[in-house]
Amino acid sequence: MMRLPNRRHSNSGRRDQRRCPGHCAWVRGHSCSVPGCEERTIECAHVRSETDGGIGLKPSDRYTISLCRLHHAEQHRIGERQFEKRYGLDLVALALRFAERSPHRRKWQGGP
Repeated sequence: MMRLPNRRHSNSGRRDQRRCPGHCAWVRGHSCSVPGCEERTIECAHVRSETDGGIGLKPSDRYTISLCRLHHAEQHRIGERQFEKRYGLDLVALALRFAERSPHRRKWQGGP
């Protein structure tokens, strides 16, 4: 019987710098980023275009914005460029503004 080799941990005990649950919770505490939207159920939506994601790699939590469920689904359904045009948004700039104002930003700046 062929056995798989032992699993190696790629992060060598270091915490994952791409994920920050505290930042995602903070983002979800905001209103929907679409102007005029009054929906209350907010999700932390990752921006994929022009970020640190890739094929099969979800962008880091630094690139997240607050969207209600309906707008989050629409972002994926019509694509980010069309979504930006429809609502007059710059998703990357908005995500970076969230990241710079986040109380958890030290994680991305190399702090504790």
